[in-house]
Amino acid sequence: MAEKPKHGTDFDLFVIGGGINGCGIARDAAGRGLRVGLAEMNDLASATSSASTKLFHGGLRYLEFFEFRLVREALIERETLLRAMPHISWPMRFVLPYHREMRFDSATPTSKLLTFFMPWMKGRRPAWLIRLGLFLYDNLGGRKILPGTETLRLPGTPEGRPLNRKFVRAYEYSDCWVQDSRLVALNARDAADRGAQVMTRTRVSGVDSHGDHWAVTLTDADTGDTRQVTARMLVNAAGPWVADMIHNTLRINAPAGVRLVRGSHIVVPRLYDHDKCYFFQGQDGRIIFAIPYEEDFTLIGTTDADHDAPDVKPECTEEEADYLCAFASQYFEQPVTRDQVVWTYSGVRPLYDDGATSATAATRDYVLKVEDTGTAPVLSVFGGKITTYRRLAESALDKIAPYFPGLPDKWTAGVPLPGGDFPVDGVDGLIAQLRAAHPFLSARHAKRLIRTYGAEAAEMLRGATALADLGRDFGAELYEVELRWLMDREFARRAEDVLWRRTKLGLHLDDAQAAALDSWMAANAPQGG
Repeated sequence: MAEKPKHGTDFDLFVIGGGINGCGIARDAAGRGLRVGLAEMNDLASATSSASTKLFHGGLRYLEFFEFRLVREALIERETLLRAMPHISWPMRFVLPYHREMRFDSATPTSKLLTFFMPWMKGRRPAWLIRLGLFLYDNLGGRKILPGTETLRLPGTPEGRPLNRKFVRAYEYSDCWVQDSRLVALNARDAADRGAQVMTRTRVSGVDSHGDHWAVTLTDADTGDTRQVTARMLVNAAGPWVADMIHNTLRINAPAGVRLVRGSHIVVPRLYDHDKCYFFQGQDGRIIFAIPYEEDFTLIGTTDADHDAPDVKPECTEEEADYLCAFASQYFEQPVTRDQVVWTYSGVRPLYDDGATSATAATRDYVLKVEDTGTAPVLSVFGGKITTYRRLAESALDKIAPYFPGLPDKWTAGVPLPGGDFPVDGVDGLIAQLRAAHPFLSARHAKRLIRTYGAEAAEMLRGATALADLGRDFGAELYEVELRWLMDREFARRAEDVLWRRTKLGLHLDDAQAAALDSWMAANAPQGG
């Protein structure tokens, strides 16, 4: 295919959607020299990508659905990603309590085989099956950093103390924690540093094909002003709105198999003292996690429920909150009650519709489709999980490459995100260095800054010799210097962007403090922001 004129359009590639897939693709493409634009109708990570369970994990339960390729890819990615962002991701040990009464979902392929050949099991998931799954989990991905599975005796141990006394044995394995919405912001930041133009609160309100390029109409969500840009190729990474974009905006007559699945979570005051996560199995075949969260809390989730439409705001329903409390209470010695819940969140996962009978069984794998019917092409992204976002981006660039001859090869593996250029085990050293340079920081404050900005925290605080040098205090050790950093470098424009996506300080500030923060940000927005 002959190469089209490079400078006949504003962009080579225009990405619709500022979630993890859109930002990951924009970063990869910009790093290969393409002129990239990205539009997000709200804030970065404002939908699915800030509402995950915050894990880089292979998906232990996906082995029961024989999704070996997906699990292997995700397991390999855990350590690749961990090395690239050790400030916002870190190893975590998962404790899976076992008891003989546990039953498993008769709808999974594994359970159907077992109950056919061994009907005497009556639906129980035996210890040997769990151990086999964990053996595969330990060995499919070629671990180098993360420790393998161990068997625990729970009585008298920190892991067993918060649990119901009927649990005497558990399996402990490794996965990783990640700050999901920060992951998105840092990918967008790195894409911009490499030349991409990232436009938040900018809606794609119209798209027209002009033979060899697209004309994209953009509407400013705040002012209503419109403008038009042109691009040689589009990437439809609109998440839950991917099908709507195909049919209603792009007006492409093509199948768009997407299944919207809602996952809800609850946050309660910290339920136990150690830093490990619990993996709980339910008799309905579902699993949930109970995870140490933001120092003072425990995160519990998630549910799987079909969701009606992308424009219906996902919320944790009364039934889902009750379900999560009851589920966790089967395991913890002290029941988890609704009056403990301090926050809930819910997100819609736009899964590829593979015809599965339940939301739980629907594949978490991704599917990439290029539509090229003699006009400018468009790539649409279906499904995916946060752990495989970088591999998804590489696969997307493989699909894009034929339209841009001479495109450089893959480059993102092992390249750190902003602030992540230090060893996986270097967090404690960075915290010590930051406190030595700025003795006025509390231990908690220094830890949060390193866990948020990594090696760049030192640059943020350069020249500060006292708290007063950090500017206005908005509460919860959030100072003006940090706000300016987020507004200048990470596209934050409103209080909610800072309190619920760039950080989770919304758990510590009240409504009046949030309103004051919003007013200050509006008055101090960067020019053109």
